[in-house]
Amino acid sequence: MAVEVTLHRAAEELTRGDLASVLRARQRLAGLVGTYPNRLDLRDKLAAVYRLLGNTVQAGRWSYLSEVRDDVELLAFEHAYKTPVARLTALNWVGGESAADTDTARTRLMALHRAATEQIQDELVVAEKEPGRSWVACALIAFGLAVLAVLIVTGAITVVQFGYRILVS
Repeated sequence: MAVEVTLHRAAEELTRGDLASVLRARQRLAGLVGTYPNRLDLRDKLAAVYRLLGNTVQAGRWSYLSEVRDDVELLAFEHAYKTPVARLTALNWVGGESAADTDTARTRLMALHRAATEQIQDELVVAEKEPGRSWVACALIAFGLAVLAVLIVTGAITVVQFGYRILVS
């Protein structure tokens, strides 16, 4: 019931058409999508508000799983969220592909999840191939830290001695 009331208020605000009302409607719909992340109808309504505001990136984000989506918005979303992992995170989808109501949404989620998995696996392979720090580099870092510690202690002692001399004289 609360969803329907919120949707009704958002629709009223959108019909007013002024910027403040449209922004309130966007806020209401964003709250609903945050509460019910797997409801594709709410995502479509939020995408429509972003479309009205001229924000193609967010319109593409929220219509990404829709049956019908605009290619310009899709490209804007993919340009803003360059990697599959970033896109998957931006969608804020909960529950995996099986939670999607439509075949289109399930297919798109599976493809995006597969691409994100490949990206992570590729990054792991690159990380494994990178050589670790050599013992020489570690020894030089340790030596540098030891010298820094000696300088800090020497400086502190000098400041204390200087302060003592001022107090005594």
